[in-house]
Amino acid sequence: MDSLTLFCTGSLLAGGLFWFICILGSAEQKGKRAVNLSGGSISKDNVQDKYDQYWSFFRRPKEIETAEKVPDFVDTFYNLVTDIYEWGWGQSFHFSPSIPGKSHHQATRLHEEMAVDLLNVKPGSKILDAGCGVGGPMRAIAAHSGANVVGITINEYQVGRARAHNKKAGLDALCEVVCGNFLQMPFGDNTFDGAYSIEATCHAPKLEDVYGEIYRVMKPGSLYVSYEWVTTELYDENNPEHVEAIQGIERGDALPGLRSYRDIADVAKRVGFEVVMEKDLAKPPANPWWTRLKMGRIAYWRNHIVVTVLAWLGIAPKGVVDVHEMLFVTADHLSKGGETGIFTPMHMILCRKPEAN
Repeated sequence: MDSLTLFCTGSLLAGGLFWFICILGSAEQKGKRAVNLSGGSISKDNVQDKYDQYWSFFRRPKEIETAEKVPDFVDTFYNLVTDIYEWGWGQSFHFSPSIPGKSHHQATRLHEEMAVDLLNVKPGSKILDAGCGVGGPMRAIAAHSGANVVGITINEYQVGRARAHNKKAGLDALCEVVCGNFLQMPFGDNTFDGAYSIEATCHAPKLEDVYGEIYRVMKPGSLYVSYEWVTTELYDENNPEHVEAIQGIERGDALPGLRSYRDIADVAKRVGFEVVMEKDLAKPPANPWWTRLKMGRIAYWRNHIVVTVLAWLGIAPKGVVDVHEMLFVTADHLSKGGETGIFTPMHMILCRKPEAN
């Protein structure tokens, strides 16, 4: 092989490696480039230790059930996973029913728009996003409705990401992001014209605590809609396979414990809400929400190679490989939960705060 052939071959290999690691998009859309994966607010040298600390919560289950421990637990989780979620999933950290003829991105957008349509708010209204993440739903809802959306997330890194995305989308005038705990929100009573939470309140150790706070900050007569992660009527706590799948979802998604669908309306009523509607949006005629996880398996292995190479080169934090592996295992548990029908991430409840007497 002459020198010209060697040079061309080497150039092709180098160019292919650069494209694979630096340019290649994720399974859906690039939230950020692979070379910029981080541990959120955690320093690069501490990502592996924080990952090990995250798993230590599950070796001390009583600590997970203690309310004051949960915020740190959830904050650590989102520092670890936010960049990977954005890179491999997109800016909306939730599921949606599959819709024939629609991409996953389009189906996600419609799922978000439905939430604000249920609130029946007008342009200029002020609504709350309780557990906003990096603001994917917030931006879709603000653009669709013209409402002013105030999001709250416990994770400081997500606040920065959300604000950057809001500005880039030209929606920073409609979207505001606050760092705080949705169990103790820094808002006055009767502040908002409506509220929503999309697959977020599952992180609260007690649902009545977060529902009570949301109730407090809403104006009388306004509506609240939530998409809840719950076990369904098909879940059998005496079935080892069911238990394994649900515990796998809890471990891989920073959940202090999944609730039963039976509990949601009762909790809403206890804090003062009137229940307007309750429905599992995952049930037929909706198409399976977990197909996106199944379709992403090839992309996972591709991305895992990228993450492993970047960690080996010292570009990505060492612990990112373990985090990525954890999320893949969790995706398998989520798929099993969906296929067996024992779990849904979109148990919808629509509530109204009664008018003041």
